[in-house]
Amino acid sequence: MEESTSKEKIMKRVRNALIQKGANPFPDVEMDAPVFNELTDALDITFAEEFTRLGGKFVYCESESEIYSTLSLLSKANTFAPIFCRDESLLYMLQQYGISATNDENKLNTTKVAITGCEFLVARLGSVVVSSKQLSGRKLNISPDIHIVLASASQLVPDIKQALSGVREKYGKAFPSMVSVISGPSRTADIEKTLVMGAHGPKELYVFLYDDSNS
Repeated sequence: MEESTSKEKIMKRVRNALIQKGANPFPDVEMDAPVFNELTDALDITFAEEFTRLGGKFVYCESESEIYSTLSLLSKANTFAPIFCRDESLLYMLQQYGISATNDENKLNTTKVAITGCEFLVARLGSVVVSSKQLSGRKLNISPDIHIVLASASQLVPDIKQALSGVREKYGKAFPSMVSVISGPSRTADIEKTLVMGAHGPKELYVFLYDDSNS
């Protein structure tokens, strides 16, 4: 009869390996060196290129007020009525510009469009970073057919590392229970390699970016 099971033998070898650490076989590798090359273009340009390549729709505005006037035109042209929004200040601005918007939770499952902010925009990936700590919560990022994100130029970061560091700095010990990276509209090609949009979330993703450098 064996003195121990195969599992116990494996765990014993693992414990011994952890106790008896060997020399680093790659002493010349710089572990803190950047993984990627430095970005050559401005962050907004890089983000716009990568974001649109992923199927997102990017709109640059020179000011915050231009966002709402552009949203008003977009809403009328595409019958985005009403837009769901949980952020009271954002909801007020939408209504000031004559944009049909609501925060009635009973209408969430029937509204076609939701509008939220974000934590950061990752330029290299063309991705939007959101968290459960935002006023929009979790559901608005995945529930509607169309997700509109409002962001400022100061929220642009080069890589995901800076985004996560920014979230950690912002919330400290109260780190969000969910941090998600959105890379373009939801899609899948699992079934017969046929691309299906909106499989697990919005079919369309907009990012409205405004320049807040003079704010």
